[in-house]
Amino acid sequence: MTDLLAVYDAHLRTAAEVHGVPDVQRRGPLWIGRVGGGRVFVTYRELDDPAAHVSEIVSLLAEDETIRHAEWKTRTHDEAPGLTEALTAAGFTPEPPESVMLGEASTLIDASAPDGVTVRRLTGSDDIRAALEMQDAVFGGAPMVDTMLPTLLAPQADGAVEVWGAEVNGRIVSAGRIDPIPGTPFAGIWGGATLPEFRRRGIYRALTAARVRSAMARGVQWIHADCTDYSRPILERAGLVKITETVPWVWQREE
Repeated sequence: MTDLLAVYDAHLRTAAEVHGVPDVQRRGPLWIGRVGGGRVFVTYRELDDPAAHVSEIVSLLAEDETIRHAEWKTRTHDEAPGLTEALTAAGFTPEPPESVMLGEASTLIDASAPDGVTVRRLTGSDDIRAALEMQDAVFGGAPMVDTMLPTLLAPQADGAVEVWGAEVNGRIVSAGRIDPIPGTPFAGIWGGATLPEFRRRGIYRALTAARVRSAMARGVQWIHADCTDYSRPILERAGLVKITETVPWVWQREE
């Protein structure tokens, strides 16, 4: 039986998490990605001295006032004594935990769109903007449309990231991305969101199936996702397995 947690740690952390990010820095075991809009993302595989590494990020935030928002991802299965205490002392606050899901791509493809729903890949700027605005309305927090739109519209040499949406009467009611990781048989499904009034109709599952079928045509064999409690049962029914939890710790510069 495949050790899914070992697969995750070996292939889906650090470099895999920041591929496609235009500006990535290394500070010891830390991988720091600048994703635009004054936002940085911090991840790691192992930490020998968690408090010291948090201090490095605190110094970076103090030195660079263009950084407005930072996110540091922790995993519940990691051994990093003192990390959460150091993050709290540094002014980071935890968001709700998300389930890390992993499984074979072929388990997710058997779902079709309900009547009256069109699922398609979104390529035009207007469609992608509409999808991001819908996701912002669902998730709240810092607007993704401000930070992600330029990245999703920028030319990609390998065409890695695909944005997909589900429409009802021309309105995007569900959307998400799929991100094949170059040089690996893995892809991540991200940003999945559905407007509340269109949930529990099989739309999100159909959207996921369409994304995965597209990725499999490009050689993807494994799918992973960080998901909310709403999405997790859908992905579990499709065959993905929860292997750990991740907690995004966020910091916001005071205005």
